[in-house]
Amino acid sequence: MSGQSSDRVILYVRQQCHLCDAARAVVEEVTGQTQTTWSEVDVDEDPEVAAVYGELVPVVTVDGVQQGYWRLDARRVRRAIEAGA
Repeated sequence: MSGQSSDRVILYVRQQCHLCDAARAVVEEVTGQTQTTWSEVDVDEDPEVAAVYGELVPVVTVDGVQQGYWRLDARRVRRAIEAGA
């Protein structure tokens, strides 16, 4: 599947998604505190990615493991980052 990145945290989003805006704020906060790299992938730019995550966006993965979708829990994302550090 394309949309892969060398960043530890990946946020899957789509345009005009209010939940995605909130999720982005969570990811920015947690990755800033933990000094972790992250990237954002628009699911609508790749049919393969859209098939996996399209109904769940926003979705966050840490080290390739899904950690949440729709409304993200900052504590869960932080624990996943710290567990893999």
